[in-house]
Amino acid sequence: MYLLVKNGRVIDPKTGLDCVCDVLIQDEKIVKIGKSLSVEGIKIDEIIDATGLVVSPGLIDIHVHFREPGQTHKETIHTGAKSAAAGGFTTVVMMANTKPVLSTAEILRETLEIAAQEPIHIKALGSITQDFDGQQLTDFDQLLSVGAVGFSDDGIPLTNAGILRLALTKVLETDSLISIHEEDPNLIGTLGVNDGAVAHQCGFTGAPAVSEYSMVARDVMIAYDTNGRLHVQHLSTAESVEVVRFAKMLGARVTAEVTPQHFSITEQAVLEQGTNAKLNPPLRRDKDIAKIIEGLQDGTIDVIATDHAPHTHEEKNVELAKAPSGMIGLETSLQLGLTHLVASGHLSLSDLLAKMTINPAQLYHFDAGYLAENGPADLTIFDAHHDFTVPEHFDSKATNSPFSNQKVKGQVKFTICSGKVVYQQH
Repeated sequence: MYLLVKNGRVIDPKTGLDCVCDVLIQDEKIVKIGKSLSVEGIKIDEIIDATGLVVSPGLIDIHVHFREPGQTHKETIHTGAKSAAAGGFTTVVMMANTKPVLSTAEILRETLEIAAQEPIHIKALGSITQDFDGQQLTDFDQLLSVGAVGFSDDGIPLTNAGILRLALTKVLETDSLISIHEEDPNLIGTLGVNDGAVAHQCGFTGAPAVSEYSMVARDVMIAYDTNGRLHVQHLSTAESVEVVRFAKMLGARVTAEVTPQHFSITEQAVLEQGTNAKLNPPLRRDKDIAKIIEGLQDGTIDVIATDHAPHTHEEKNVELAKAPSGMIGLETSLQLGLTHLVASGHLSLSDLLAKMTINPAQLYHFDAGYLAENGPADLTIFDAHHDFTVPEHFDSKATNSPFSNQKVKGQVKFTICSGKVVYQQH
């Protein structure tokens, strides 16, 4: 089976390749990259004319919630995979906060067996602690043996510093990774809204910046002490960026991610979009966005990840203080990066793609996130300049996005995974 992608602007952040050329795919591998490729004697089964389009490695999202098992009224692995493909993603990593939690080999194995039926690559984290109790470590070796790619209690902060230290010591044996949700519940009034003018206008005390950066400071120093690999999820505050930068300067094995929403909009969106803009961690202030962008520019922040968190309309259609936190993000992630980072001049297109392809791949040692001969045939083809209005309905089962009906740049045209077209824009 041969597929030829012709005349696209091929960008590979890993090697720095950026030129108009062709990509020839045979089955699940790229067999040739070059200008005006000769395919004489080869029966081409499908040709994609990518003139005027960008051809990049398939996007990778290391932070998604697909809600299966246990909450399939919000999303399923199947609808989550469809949403990912529509957003240009060929590899995703599911969080462990399902019902039941991905704490045992049996539950994880069953979940991965369902995921294996989808046309994109779906990985999963095991939980750090048993059923997110914050006290008893899961059997890391057993979870790794059935396919876990790392560990996280995402959604629940790990308040016990001793347990985190023990977890970081244990993953040293396998060079695995601990991913951490940083919000100290003892410093938070109402979750999901920044503690500032907007929360006070809404009549409650919110989540202050210190609830995040105080835990980031604690945990990166524990990582420094143990030499364990620590990944800080969804940074949202200026101070957190500075703390991560300091830890990296010390030599701690620390990495960090940011979501597109946290570099695109501020807490003011809560007044405009209501519960769809209620997130953990919350949207912050202009000064936080400025520091996040600085962290993306200098490499302090390694990865852009969506924290795709579907909820039903009924769950979100309640008063702000009672609504669950979270928004969907797979189908707007690339566009928000193109709009708020590339078009605004903060990052080059290649730098943006690095944080959505090769950087997350290297974090988990995936053979993905790059374009090379004999490499995986996972590609995203998109129009970087197309003016696009975010729809109200998505390939996701959910619709909880604060970006619906907003104008952005960029549109995914094709997503190719393992050499097969898994999404085509109509």
